[in-house]
Amino acid sequence: MRRMMAAVPVSSDVPAPAVAEPMRTEFAFELPRGYVDDSGAVHRSGVMRLATARDELVPLRDDRVRENSAYLTVVLLARVIVRIGSVTDVHAGVVENLFASDLAFLQDTYRRINSEGHTRAAVACPECGHGFSVDVAGGRLGES
Repeated sequence: MRRMMAAVPVSSDVPAPAVAEPMRTEFAFELPRGYVDDSGAVHRSGVMRLATARDELVPLRDDRVRENSAYLTVVLLARVIVRIGSVTDVHAGVVENLFASDLAFLQDTYRRINSEGHTRAAVACPECGHGFSVDVAGGRLGES
């Protein structure tokens, strides 16, 4: 003997499941000054990926980091920067040759995407005090 299941009414009060956005793992940036390569070309736009636990652990075994803990930033950034301009082989030597302002910018970008998950910052207009957010990863003035 077959048993029939009673139909269960679907309530319109139940929200439909949300469609999850794909995880963002790469973030574009625009260097304030730019990396100058051996031929004198300036590279400003680049991409940084999210760091893995391995990215943060491996540099701790690097002899350069053991001798000078400040070098950790150089090795770590070299691991997570995918490209700067047309330079896709980003290694410690490339990071060492960045201007100090670009290095500081990349450190802040690294912190933002790996700690906060985005490159936006809350700011306020100095004239009227109106608050809004800006993407500090770069882009040209006036672009959104």
